Amino acid sequence: MTEPLIRPARPNDYDAVAAVVDDWWGRPILAGLPRLFLDHFHRTSLVAEGPEGLRGFLVGILSPSEPDEAYIHFVGVHPATRGQGLARTLYERFFALAREHDRRVIRAITSPVNEASIAFHQRMGFTVGGPVADYNGPGHDLVTFAREL
Repeated sequence: MTEPLIRPARPNDYDAVAAVVDDWWGRPILAGLPRLFLDHFHRTSLVAEGPEGLRGFLVGILSPSEPDEAYIHFVGVHPATRGQGLARTLYERFFALAREHDRRVIRAITSPVNEASIAFHQRMGFTVGGPVADYNGPGHDLVTFAREL
């Protein structure tokens, strides 16, 4: 299999991402990734493509409110591509972009049931907090991650 090409996202990448995200997660998740993220944060987001099409993506944000923080909102890797280091590469590219903009802390969140995500973030050097009760409103507990660059 050919190494995917990783490039900055474009707003028109949204349709390809939206078409696969629920299938890649195995459950409805698209509501957590509205089009506005690639319309407004494509310059800080990444897409990985191979001859087979979309292989992965990362939606990242340089916080406009916290000047030394960046946030990884959503990451997806095609199920057939998992375990090959693509998610790590996407994260490392985002870390480099964040450093270029003088960001020193990367944050992310996930559901407490997403054990694979929690383990991945730990392997990537994130500290794990929570689950934080009602983080996203009543009954929506989330695990928080932070990593200093």
